[in-house]
Amino acid sequence: MLRLVVRRLLQLIPTLLGLSVLLFLWLNRLPGGPASAILGERATEAEVARINRALGLDEPVHVQYWRFLKRIFELDLGTSTQTGQPVWDEFTLRFPATVELSVAAILIAVVVGIPMGYLAAKHRGGWLDVASVSGSLLGICIPVFFLAMLLRGIFSVELGWFPSQGRLTTGLNATDVTGFAVLDGLLTGEFDASWDAIMHLILPAVALASIPLAVIVRMTRASVLEVLGEDYIRTAESKGLDKRTVRGRHVLRNALLPVITAVGLLTGSLLSGAVLTESVFDFGGIGSFIRTAIDGRDYPVLVGFILFIAMVYVLINLLVDLAYSIIDPRVRVH
Repeated sequence: MLRLVVRRLLQLIPTLLGLSVLLFLWLNRLPGGPASAILGERATEAEVARINRALGLDEPVHVQYWRFLKRIFELDLGTSTQTGQPVWDEFTLRFPATVELSVAAILIAVVVGIPMGYLAAKHRGGWLDVASVSGSLLGICIPVFFLAMLLRGIFSVELGWFPSQGRLTTGLNATDVTGFAVLDGLLTGEFDASWDAIMHLILPAVALASIPLAVIVRMTRASVLEVLGEDYIRTAESKGLDKRTVRGRHVLRNALLPVITAVGLLTGSLLSGAVLTESVFDFGGIGSFIRTAIDGRDYPVLVGFILFIAMVYVLINLLVDLAYSIIDPRVRVH
């Protein structure tokens, strides 16, 4: 297992270096250069020259690239041109909300989607199969922001079952330890704060989980149907093996391999695509911050965000590979 982890980490180095080259070229190809992007369109030539000297942009390209890499390794992502704060501090302040929301959404999608897809395949052609396929198609078709607005209007505004915005009720005395509201409540024993955070989390998480849930249901159903038609399943059943053994050891174990890949990719996309859901529920995560950065051409924030998301994808892919090796030991050999 350790050799597999080391091999996968070494394979990721060229990927990250390639991404750093693309980002560096993008920054240096900005209209008017990075200095004009920072100062704005009305900057004078003297101001642009001063920023270029301060940032080392008047030096050879390979020196600039080496300095760029060094700053990345030191987690020095620059300063936001809009807030004046270090980009890393802005991320650590806002990213826990997005991670909390994304983890809740993918948990909903996995816990509901895999059993539903399996049962749909087992009862192919029945009412459960038809309902699952129709429901998953509906989940893919409905835009996330529309579903978020719909859930907010019905369950928050009309029925009053859930809060309509934010991560915690205003005025609630909750201790901030890690930035994760639910976890902080559990760590400090403030269970009322944890429950309040969960209530604020449910509607945004359900809205964000709609597309991953639909994808997981359809993929699990298709994968289970394929495995059920394999000769080794019929052989296992003809040998008189217990149905629970056949389902767990032979069907689900083999059918889950493509589903795990999909879950990894969907988790990464949730982290980078929660902008609209966070905006509807005023959730205060990284999504709304990035939207403001795009509008304001805050390039240090955008570069930091792209690097951060790339690292998250890398870690998720590593976890997917490890999950593969646990489910199918042949992966460790190859």
